Amino acid sequence: MKEIEEQIEEALKKEEIRPIGIEGLRNSQWILMDYGDIIVHIFEEATRAFYELEKLWIDAEKINL
Repeated sequence: MKEIEEQIEEALKKEEIRPIGIEGLRNSQWILMDYGDIIVHIFEEATRAFYELEKLWIDAEKINL
């Protein structure tokens, strides 16, 4: 998960986009990257299944990246 976080941070840094904050680097079950208008969640599979965040946004517009 740390590697995924580092790759995202590096790619956005090249575009001069800096995070407001990054949390969860120590416990490594869930990393949250706050970029203001964009929030990145990086989960372990079990943690993702437990929280089911997709249900919170079921009515949101889907955007393919």
